Amino acid sequence: MKSKLLLGCVVIVVASLAQAADRPNVLVIMADDLGYHDLGFQGSEHIKTPNIDQLAAQGMRFTDGHVAASVCSPSRAGFITGRYQQRFGHEGNAPPHAKGMDVNERTIANAFKALGYRTAVFGKWHLGDTPEFHPNVRGFDEFYGLLGGGRNYWYNKEKSDRPDSHDASQHNGEPIKFEGHFTDWLGEKAVEFIDETKDQPFFAFLSFTAPHTPLQSKPEDMEALGLPKNNYAGLIYGMDRNIGYVIEALKRSGKLENTLIWFLSDNGGIAGQSSNAPLSGKKGYKFEGGQRVPFLLYWKGRVPAGKEYGEMVSSLDIFATSVKASGGSLKQERPLDGVDLMPYITGKQSGIPHRQLYWRKLDCAALRDGDWKLIRIDNYGFALYNLKDDLEEQKDLAAKMPEKVQQLQKMMEAWEEGLMEPLWSEGEYWAKERFKYHTTRFKNGHPPVKK
Repeated sequence: MKSKLLLGCVVIVVASLAQAADRPNVLVIMADDLGYHDLGFQGSEHIKTPNIDQLAAQGMRFTDGHVAASVCSPSRAGFITGRYQQRFGHEGNAPPHAKGMDVNERTIANAFKALGYRTAVFGKWHLGDTPEFHPNVRGFDEFYGLLGGGRNYWYNKEKSDRPDSHDASQHNGEPIKFEGHFTDWLGEKAVEFIDETKDQPFFAFLSFTAPHTPLQSKPEDMEALGLPKNNYAGLIYGMDRNIGYVIEALKRSGKLENTLIWFLSDNGGIAGQSSNAPLSGKKGYKFEGGQRVPFLLYWKGRVPAGKEYGEMVSSLDIFATSVKASGGSLKQERPLDGVDLMPYITGKQSGIPHRQLYWRKLDCAALRDGDWKLIRIDNYGFALYNLKDDLEEQKDLAAKMPEKVQQLQKMMEAWEEGLMEPLWSEGEYWAKERFKYHTTRFKNGHPPVKK
């Protein structure tokens, strides 16, 4: 009897290991403030990104791919919960001290932990800096990075790495000193995690700070591009170089063929050295350049290789698509807004993932209904664009098409009925800047888009 019990246990363990081996690893790679145009596969001629380009060539590129917000923190809150972050009051950027992402929200890491995955985040968190919001209590086994929104790329004990700084480098809540460039450190830790994770699948969030300010590239990365004074381009090249190291680690460990890899930016470029061409607008604003981002998915043999998908998709979909692909259920107490993209991109299901997508940050809101785009600015009114004919959002049709404005306004108001009041604001200065930026361009159009 005893031997039969032992044999049964062995069979269960072997079956469990076999099941784990079948489930994909999931890696989400997120850039920070990356311009829409600023990758090789997006058309850049001076910024070289061979490793990201290879993922695009072997995976699927989403040409109408969006994030949940045009600034860092709410964008990340939407991605990591698979839900519109306005549902739990996370609208403003940069949560003030002792505020952060609602602790009652289930994260993508929580979902993977429940499936028996090992979980990790490397880099920028920006979802709360007090213990109840820490990555290690939000489903992540490992955290190497910073709790805040940005830091020096070199270790600096007088600034970013002061003992009282939320931007200080840490490992699981403990301060840690790193050597060299911060982007390289994140890449090294991601490689170590891949190498060390042997007998269970993993979910990893590689959350680069590059190319967010301060623009502090390694000189050799700028030199490799032949752009010795372009720190922005150098930061992107350094990020791509480290993505190459991570991909090599996946190959070396035999994990690449069963790893689902996402790449995207958290929002659009901030202008200056970045380019969001052919889109208008930039980080922080409701034009396409603020929230339409470089966005791709790689999964060998499962995702059509070298293809483009032109329907609207969202970073909200990463949660649903990844968990479903890993055998998990999408039913939860607080329903997801994202959808499983796999049936749509493989042609197994007709229709489109999203007819509408919505955005709101404090005094500004926007709606996409297919090619139609409505922007609402408090104390001003509406602007209306048809992106099929006017991708650069130069021709405001609101005055000519009041019935269309009214139709889309009703859609937006119906969506807003399910939201809560923002838990923090960003101050009067930024409200005035948003008003001025949007309304000036409604009246005068945009300056020529720079490549």
